[in-house]
Amino acid sequence: MSLKGRSFIDLSDFERYELRQFLDAGADLKRKQKRGEPHELLKGKSLAMIFMKSSTRTRVSFEVGMTQLGGHALYLEPGGSQLGRGETIGDTAQVLSRYCDVIMARVFAHSDVTDLAKYATVPVINGLSDLLHPCQIMADMLTIEEHRGSLEGQKIVYVGDSNNVSNSIMQGCTIMGMDVTIGSPKGYTPSEVILKKATHLSKKYGTTLEVVNNPDEAVKGADVIYTDTFFSMGQERSKEKEAALMPFQVNKVLVGKAKKDVIVMHCLPAHRDEELTSEVMDGPHSVVFDQAENRLHAQKGIMALIV
Repeated sequence: MSLKGRSFIDLSDFERYELRQFLDAGADLKRKQKRGEPHELLKGKSLAMIFMKSSTRTRVSFEVGMTQLGGHALYLEPGGSQLGRGETIGDTAQVLSRYCDVIMARVFAHSDVTDLAKYATVPVINGLSDLLHPCQIMADMLTIEEHRGSLEGQKIVYVGDSNNVSNSIMQGCTIMGMDVTIGSPKGYTPSEVILKKATHLSKKYGTTLEVVNNPDEAVKGADVIYTDTFFSMGQERSKEKEAALMPFQVNKVLVGKAKKDVIVMHCLPAHRDEELTSEVMDGPHSVVFDQAENRLHAQKGIMALIV
């Protein structure tokens, strides 16, 4: 089945061989970029970027990626488009489809990006929603493959507050043959809906998926330790939540309880010495900035194949 014309909203929309095509395309385009080989696969094409949530990496990686592919990207912030003035998402989707070849949206409510895909006549990419962050996990899997040699059989452990990143890890990494452990305190574990969906995927692809409430137990035998901020954008800080999550901080002691060659990941931006210590983030186990770079390459692979 061709990927051309498909929207990229939820990793569970794709089979393993399809995610493999995206990853291979991203890796190939990265090699071409490093060698200085032109790869203007989307020459003359335009990307509309809708930002309801601000971002550094998402905007820069998509805009630069589209430029490197020979196309053009337009940045639309809520105050700079009719979406911020009450126009419906359906109307916006239909109009942008007449002008552009692909739409990327970084939103709060997941229904906003699914509605865009419903009404648009061009592919829509989920640049992030409160429920899922699929582009990040594609970059992460590209990074893991570079450092570990393969994805199948690797154990990835996410520790901290279960959120859109851990939701997409449970989906994408499971599909690609990784064993997934979520280490979160009680009250901050994945939603039952997401967990049920991910459990179905783990059975389908013969992988393991578990949720534990003890960080030391979670990282035992880990090939990859992953964390994210305790407080997502738009969330109010609370001492109660911070106290519950601090035992899950990725520090030298916790890393020492995983495999000796474990790699440590964070999707950024990081609150240093909160969810992840500077000692670990700047240390030999960290691949944090490789992840950040691979947002560019993974997203180029996605855009090239769906457009």
